Amino acid sequence: MDGGRRLLRSLKGPLTGQPFARPAFAGMQDDARHGSRGAALSSYSAFAPRPAAAGRRRAGPVRPSLSGRLLRARVTGFALAMLFFGGVGLYGAVRGGQYDDFVVANGSPLDTAARTLGFGLDAITIVGSRGLYETEVLATAGITERNSLPFLDIAEVRDRLREIPLIKDVSVRKLYPDRLMIEITEREPFAIWQKDGKLLVVATDGTPIQELQDQRFTDLPFVVGQGANARVGEFLKIVDSAGDLRSQIRAGILVGERRWTLKMTTGLDVKLPENDPEGAIAQFARLARESRLLDKDLVSIDLRVPGRMYARLTEEAAAVRAEAFARFKKKGGHT
Repeated sequence: MDGGRRLLRSLKGPLTGQPFARPAFAGMQDDARHGSRGAALSSYSAFAPRPAAAGRRRAGPVRPSLSGRLLRARVTGFALAMLFFGGVGLYGAVRGGQYDDFVVANGSPLDTAARTLGFGLDAITIVGSRGLYETEVLATAGITERNSLPFLDIAEVRDRLREIPLIKDVSVRKLYPDRLMIEITEREPFAIWQKDGKLLVVATDGTPIQELQDQRFTDLPFVVGQGANARVGEFLKIVDSAGDLRSQIRAGILVGERRWTLKMTTGLDVKLPENDPEGAIAQFARLARESRLLDKDLVSIDLRVPGRMYARLTEEAAAVRAEAFARFKKKGGHT
């Protein structure tokens, strides 16, 4: 205040252009005159926020600036350019053969990516395979270390394995993340059948399973001749009737689809009758044990006539016998 008790500054605030808020202590003075309600109203008016200006608009959504739109356009253009050049490169690799070489060496790009993420074929379990090697199963199924579990077509694998005659049924399951389960039901190998110079493994019903290529089934019964594959059970009954000679029967030959001839391990042929071949082989086994027939120089034994046995000697034995008979006859002539 100046000497005349006047204010030296304006009553409007220097920064806001608004009148100064009523000081708080003024409300205290009003409280003495108007009571506590006046104090509350004075305090509220002193510290309450000021209302917004009537002409001011609310802030709307922020629009991207020109520089942001330009940056987005540049990124999109760069991505499209990279996609274009990548497609051109892939096309060139396919035409040039590099893509095929990559697939042969590493598998498809999808398989490669899946293996990188831990979804390769680290464990393959094959259950029920007795007559097949694991390498045969995997080779037929087309499964290699280049495959991955997610992109392996198990329906195709199952169809391929069912093409193996020895496999009756097969189940293929994926066990994530990296295991494949193959369950095989095999046909039962029953005998080996020689047909047209080929050795075929046949099932119990005579169905050819596969061609014999190694020593896995050499202990199975061996039959020869047209229709012999369907009559293996009949041949086994004859073998069981042979008694001690069972281990010396090498094969059964079905002649004219009517009767059997047994091929012994010594090379002897035993011709059985069409009727009651079990009784005929039992009689021969008894005679062979008593007379040691298998130690003789015989080519064949014919049992087709009931109650009779005809023996045929080897050429050497026949020549020796003929010479001996000639000497005997000559000696008998002098006497």
